[in-house]
This record gives sequence, structure tokens and C-alpha cells, in this order.
Amino acid sequence: MRPALESYTHIASGKVREIYAIDDDTLLMVASDRISAYDHVLSPVIGDKGRILTAMSFFWFDALGVPNHLAGGPEDERIPAEAVGRSMVVRKLPMVPVECVARGYLTGSGLIDYKATGAVCGVALPEGLGESDKLPEPIFTPATKAEQGDHDENISYDAVAAQVGEELASALRDTTLDIFSRGAQLAAERGIILADTKFEFGRDADGGLVLADEVLTPDSSRYWETATYTPGQVQPSFDKQIVRNWLTSPESGWDKASDTTPPPLPAEVVDRTRARYIEAYEWISQKSFDDWPGPA
Repeated sequence: MRPALESYTHIASGKVREIYAIDDDTLLMVASDRISAYDHVLSPVIGDKGRILTAMSFFWFDALGVPNHLAGGPEDERIPAEAVGRSMVVRKLPMVPVECVARGYLTGSGLIDYKATGAVCGVALPEGLGESDKLPEPIFTPATKAEQGDHDENISYDAVAAQVGEELASALRDTTLDIFSRGAQLAAERGIILADTKFEFGRDADGGLVLADEVLTPDSSRYWETATYTPGQVQPSFDKQIVRNWLTSPESGWDKASDTTPPPLPAEVVDRTRARYIEAYEWISQKSFDDWPGPA
């Protein structure tokens, strides 16, 4: 018989995830249906979003073939019935305090940094690059791991080395780019461009890096459709772009520069966002989301 969620000790909350202690060695990581944008958690929730993110992470943990933190899947009896399909049983690991970002294309904060400095996180790039241009090769562009409600800040490789040491910084860079390359290759085979992503790592008892948290989900990655990719303009993404577009439109009446809480999302935006997340999972995994487990 599966335990009640309340029988576990709640130890942390994130914008999307809740973490519970199962015992001294394992944690229960539960993905909610919350969605955030511009450092605000929005309402209402996006139905099934937590299950979609969990399904995507399980797919990628299996496909990538690198050490990861998983200690149990949906069938694990330690997962409460109401949390099946949106939960992972994971090893309790000391986490590296760095967001490990890999970029294969120039967009978002990377493009802003490049326009200002000719580089991204201190990595010099050729002149003349523009929105959504492919980079000569993928680059490691780390960020601080901010507390909830704060911004992650892009930092240089040297800053990472100063924080965690040269040996670990080098391992983080090499491992991040290796995993990004593996993910980008598989995505390309499915007609999808992996533009950028962020990883988090823990360390095992021997100090080795272990891929942790979510991996290559629409929340942590920019995916673009290969067939419609057009350099020089912002690409349609398989993520919460639908939400961001509505929030910054005149229709929402919300000012991103203000400290006010964003208005509730319209039902049409919620429905389209849910559909886009499911499309990302099904296109990349080549599996039906209908077959993914749900709560009992």
C-alpha cells in the first residue's frame, strides 16, 4: 500500500516542485502544475504540467545514458497514490550551487549579453551575430542559482572556478556540453532544434557529477521546430512562450516592469499552453502522453 504524502517530511518548495524526505538517503520530488513567468508564479495552474515535465525527464534520463539521481520511477511503491506520474524518487545528494547552461543558438539573455559585450558569460563570439543565429559551437554559459523570487544571474567560467574550484568548474563545463550535444543530436533526429538548456548536478560519494532535478524539459530548455526555423527573428518555442506573449500584450493590461501581481491567465491561454507542452513531450519521446501514469 502506498503511503500518504503527509507521512513524508516536506523540506523545500520551488516555483514548480515540492520536495519531501523519504528517508536519510532518498527524496520525493513532486512536480506541481504551477507555471511561472518573469519571476511570478501565475494562476491558474496548467493542467497536467507536472506530469508532462516528469514524463519528459524520465525519457531523457533514460535516453542520455549518463549518471543521474533517479532512485525510483512511477511504479515505485514509495510514491503516494495522488502523486503518481508527477513524482520522482531520487537520491539525496550534495548539489553544486551553479546553474549549468549550454547554448547552441543566440537568443534571450545570451543575445542581450552579446549585444553589450560581444560575448556571452565571457565567451567571445564572432561579430555580426543576430537573433536565433546558430553559434560556431555550443558554449557553456553558467548562472548563479538564485533563491525563489530572485533572478538567476549569468556569470563567467572564471567566476564558477573561483566559487567551486578549477577542477570542478572544468568538469561542469565538459559534462554540460557533452550532455547538451547528446540531447541536441537526438532532438535533431526528431525534427527539433535544442537551442539552449540548463542542467543541475549533484555529487556522488566519490565526487563524481550526477545529473539531477529535471532534464531537457520545456521548462528548462528552448526547443524550436527545425522546419520553421528562421534566423533573424524570435522562434516559436515549445515552452511557456504562449504565456509570456499574453502577459506582455496590451490585452493583459500588466506592466512587466511593475511589482504588481500578473492577472489570471485566460482559459484559452491555459489550454494552448497545456497542448504545447504535450506536443513537446510526444514529438521528442515519440510516445503518447495518454500512456503516461496518472494519480490513482
